[in-house]
Amino acid sequence: MTISLTVHQVRRPQGRPEAADFALVQELIPVPAEGQALVENVYLSVDPYLRELMDDNELNSPLEGRAVGRVVSSRTPLLSAGDVVLHRQGWRSHALVTFEEIRVLAVPDRVPLSAYLGILGGTGLSAYVGLKRVAGLRPGETVFISAAAGGVGTAAGRIARLLGARRVIGSTGSVAKAQYLVEHVGFDAAFDYHEGPIAGRLAAAAPDGIDVYLDNVGGEHLEAAIDVLNDRGRIAWCGAVAQYDDPGNPPPAPRNLYDVVGKQLRLEGFLVRHHLDLRDELEELLVPELQAGRIVSDQTVVDGIERTVDAFVAMLGGENVGKMLVRV
Repeated sequence: MTISLTVHQVRRPQGRPEAADFALVQELIPVPAEGQALVENVYLSVDPYLRELMDDNELNSPLEGRAVGRVVSSRTPLLSAGDVVLHRQGWRSHALVTFEEIRVLAVPDRVPLSAYLGILGGTGLSAYVGLKRVAGLRPGETVFISAAAGGVGTAAGRIARLLGARRVIGSTGSVAKAQYLVEHVGFDAAFDYHEGPIAGRLAAAAPDGIDVYLDNVGGEHLEAAIDVLNDRGRIAWCGAVAQYDDPGNPPPAPRNLYDVVGKQLRLEGFLVRHHLDLRDELEELLVPELQAGRIVSDQTVVDGIERTVDAFVAMLGGENVGKMLVRV
């Protein structure tokens, strides 16, 4: 193969992104310069936050994006052919990287490479940081997770159980996904938020209230969580998929926001890139579980880099279960 394929953003989206906002660009496979290595990508990460980047990303260039791949040639003594690396060079079949731009992965036996873009990657780390460091989830507590069937949500459900949560509750966009969460991920209860007022569905699933809310949605979900949270509950705000397609017209603030004062709640937003020091701790917790088959990295895999945009649009429309990945 002498051709490299790269997905470029060529147009600003109006609302939900569509295929015409992108183009698949063919180029000769690049040759590494001194200090660089050439990586052939194996998996590309497809994430909700990339929708936000599209409003400011330079047109006719790829979006930033995580990928894992193998070094095929190198002009730096710090990297050798065959090294498995993680980088952020975007949606492309091949990437030129320097050692400072990558993380070399020592993939243990019986751990799938794709997990490093899922439960062992930024996705799982987001869940761990939100639950452990930001919300301080304690054994015996009840946790509620929105967008629970997505990458962060499924990872959070599995991690919450390992951290000793007494009850894990999730909201998602379909009855089938709610069933998957209970039967395969280990949630105690899950509901389709389309089926009725979210606060009522949450209160029914958590008759004793909730102690921690990992928010991936915002809007009505945040309002419902405030309503059901016990005194001194904690909210770790990770994302807001409810407003990504229309950032200029976000949903109104929760009508019960002042209850944060009356209930003495704590609400804290976070960015996972400021918590990379927890990465080793996360792997120490999860790698033995993965190797023993007690947990999996939930994922939906689309084959072919030419289908990357299809995977992205499908993920934004909620068609995935777990982390959305493209197998190059």
